[in-house]
Amino acid sequence: MQPVTIHNEHLSLDILPELGASVLNLSAASGRPVLRRVELTTVKTSSQCASFTLLPYSNRIRDARFSFEGREVQLRPTPGGSSIQHGDVRNRPWRVQRVSDTHLSCDFDSRAFSDVNWPWAFTARVEYLLHGPHLDISVVLTNADTSPMPAGMGLHPYFARWDGDTDPTLSFQAGGVYVADASSIPSAAAVPIPPELDFSVPRAVGAQALDQVYASWDGVARLSWNAGTGQPERALTITADSVYSHLVLFTAPDGSLALEPVTHATDAFNLAARGVHGTDMRVLASGQSVGGAVRLTLEGAW
Repeated sequence: MQPVTIHNEHLSLDILPELGASVLNLSAASGRPVLRRVELTTVKTSSQCASFTLLPYSNRIRDARFSFEGREVQLRPTPGGSSIQHGDVRNRPWRVQRVSDTHLSCDFDSRAFSDVNWPWAFTARVEYLLHGPHLDISVVLTNADTSPMPAGMGLHPYFARWDGDTDPTLSFQAGGVYVADASSIPSAAAVPIPPELDFSVPRAVGAQALDQVYASWDGVARLSWNAGTGQPERALTITADSVYSHLVLFTAPDGSLALEPVTHATDAFNLAARGVHGTDMRVLASGQSVGGAVRLTLEGAW
């Protein structure tokens, strides 16, 4: 696999078009990693990358099946499991449509693959744009089929968390959180956020092992290092379009921190079929698209 690199005076971004147009590395101009640092030689799937795109749905679908408009949809489960997760574009090759020093655009068409694990035809575009201290990631999903299609999307970035012994503070606002079972899948609507899962006031994650999905996210999350310590402060702010109404918070085993803007709840298709409100499941008519952008902004001493 050959990465494609774009860069400006603040950021350098390596992308793997052959592997889901996933992010291999994102670094500040100083060389400090923004996302977890990845060696190309260790990458076998997008799961080892620094970030990947979730399409045509995000997160998990219980038992790899759901009902939609009177149709029973059975997908192929993830090998070794009963459910399925993260869509079916992240390990497939994408076509590079445009490259400049600061801008990369990649396209995907499910009709080019006979084994796509999704019964509707769809297309997608992901664009990466560097400008100033910002990285903008834009995603568009289009129903290329002749019938309505349930749809969703998301991004799965793993942020470089620790700076020596310093754990950053995390802050974001959300309206609720889902209670999930041992398979990380909820069975009911979001509930009020308990204190131990509340990051409305900045605080460090600490030793908590978290894998939570938050509902009614306001589209802003912030990581801050060295605030109030007398050391040079730096921060990273995530700003997402309103289509990204949910946020996944995951403390990864490698020490990184995943903050995933997504458009719907985990297992939204099954929850919505049971009448659960607030999942933000979408249905795209033939030819209809859904899209949105996420911005990462560096502040301070990077």
